[in-house]
Amino acid sequence: MKFLFLLFLSLSLSLFFFVGLSSSSSSATSVQFINSTSKLHGHNISDFKVLNRKRLLECSDQNQNQNHQNIQISVTSKSGSGLLVNDDYVKVTVTGVSNPSGKDWIAMITPSHPDNKAVKSCPDIGSNYFLNGDTSDLPLLCHYPVKGQYMSQDPNYLNCKKGGRNSSCSGTLSFHVVNFRTDMEFVLFSGGLQNPCFIKRSGPIGFANPRAPLFGHLSSVDSTGKSMRLTWVSGDKTPQQVKYGDGKSHTSLIATAQVSTFPQKDMCNGDTGGSECPASDFGWHHPGYIHSAVMIGLKPSTTYFYSYGSGSAGWSNQTKFHTPPAGGSHKLKFVAYGDMGKAPLDLSTEHYIQPGSISVIKAISKEVEKGKVDSIFHIGDISYATGFLVEWDYFLQQISPVASHVPYMTAIGNHERDYPDSGSVYGLWDSGGESGVPYETYFQMPTATKDKPWYSIEQGPVHFTVISTEHNFSLGSEQSEWIKKDLSSVDRSRTPWVIFQGHRPMYTSAPPFFPPNVDPTFTASVEPLLVQHKVDLVLAGHVHNYERTCSLQDGICKARPWKDRRGIDTYDHNNYKAPVHAIIGMAGFKLDGFNDTVDSWSMVRISEFGYTRFRATRKEIRVKLMNANTNKVEDAFRIIKKKIKK
Repeated sequence: MKFLFLLFLSLSLSLFFFVGLSSSSSSATSVQFINSTSKLHGHNISDFKVLNRKRLLECSDQNQNQNHQNIQISVTSKSGSGLLVNDDYVKVTVTGVSNPSGKDWIAMITPSHPDNKAVKSCPDIGSNYFLNGDTSDLPLLCHYPVKGQYMSQDPNYLNCKKGGRNSSCSGTLSFHVVNFRTDMEFVLFSGGLQNPCFIKRSGPIGFANPRAPLFGHLSSVDSTGKSMRLTWVSGDKTPQQVKYGDGKSHTSLIATAQVSTFPQKDMCNGDTGGSECPASDFGWHHPGYIHSAVMIGLKPSTTYFYSYGSGSAGWSNQTKFHTPPAGGSHKLKFVAYGDMGKAPLDLSTEHYIQPGSISVIKAISKEVEKGKVDSIFHIGDISYATGFLVEWDYFLQQISPVASHVPYMTAIGNHERDYPDSGSVYGLWDSGGESGVPYETYFQMPTATKDKPWYSIEQGPVHFTVISTEHNFSLGSEQSEWIKKDLSSVDRSRTPWVIFQGHRPMYTSAPPFFPPNVDPTFTASVEPLLVQHKVDLVLAGHVHNYERTCSLQDGICKARPWKDRRGIDTYDHNNYKAPVHAIIGMAGFKLDGFNDTVDSWSMVRISEFGYTRFRATRKEIRVKLMNANTNKVEDAFRIIKKKIKK
């Protein structure tokens, strides 16, 4: 059956070539960019995403009467100096324009080449585009623009006097940047996105400290709550340290970090480039150096402080963090979601935008600040960088308000792992050639070895089993054997609850599209293990909405919840029948709808941006779907293991 399913995928790919490039938008994104689309392999995609396929032209013919020598581009950082700070809003001002056009736009570019010559045609790599028939349209840029904005977003730009010999028009745009360790430049184009032509470029602008330690985020390394991993990024390959303590002692504990990175050659299975693989070609950006240190000698459920860095590269600000409760203890408060990604904090468009991500992080950060969260679980489709490596920096900066304070536990998704001939189950292009390498470097979960991203961990009364839906899960596979061993090892007197997490769902009422949301071979291979070992709850993402089921097996309701005195759906696992499934992929990506007709196993269906909040004791788990924009509880249910009056 699995062979037939994969054969179907292969045949369909030859017709449809779906690479996950569906256009998504932010409320702050330029409408002009959003509505500008092209066709690629029969699909409508944003013109911004295929800029690398446009031929580089000069604007002498398209922008008549323009004296390019008079045009200047100036860049001012938040500090007012010529160097950028770690988290900056820069003002880009264009002056001396004699004939402004609504098709003029600014690109923000981070060169991947040391000579900073990002704005040039690249005929030397044109052959890499042969498979997509792009050899006649060589790339516009040697490196893909990180962001873009139309100059018309400043109304003064088009409203000034036009055409006169002495007229001079100007406009100013604001761009949000984070320290991605390399120089950047801003480039003025005309002709819009469909017929871009080059007018002017700024000089290179650098960061005040490209070696700075940044984006620290936490994760648990075991179930004791006595050790925590801190991971951060810098431009410094020398090992750095984390200093930590309870804030009361005058001395700090010190842990030295291990340093890692990943080179361009590790992307795309070693391919040298190609339009289907941005990670090793126009989307490549050096990731810097990833530092990872384990803080030991901690106590569970306790508040501490840390700072990280070195004397030469600098130190981070001191940050407060909280260790999770030890496995087997009585209470746990956590939140979970999937498919977050990121969105710009300015009016730019980017190659991939997840419009709900900012509101979700803001809502969760308020809970973290109030001490209402012990840990976070992000179930796949993490940053949606998909081969545009600088976007990992933006994502890490976005989650810092929560991931720097409590453990941020993750599962791998298709947009981190899938790539042809890489060992992923589906062999699609969804990761843009990353093939799991950046994900596993940035998010070092307690796995046994590289590219086997499944693990389990216990916090409070909950045993979490976290799998990869992108690796072989068939019966007899290494992962399947691990799942059986892990579930059979759970001591229910210690952790009465078992929550199973993986990116792809087993059930969904969302409309089908290609590739299918649900793989029947996944359900057939894994579901019997869940029922056999009495898994209480299955959490999945991939589908971008929220859906809750009855106690479900083989597409049949084995039990339904009853209403408690407050009207909350209650699943009684004193008399266990089957797991409850919840899709929680509503944390950022453009939301999915539902079929008009749904199966009887679907209890609740909601398309709103948000996250799920969990409160677990030894007797019950309470779950709430929180609307990130209104803070309203959209759905609530609980699972009990205690005798209670109805």
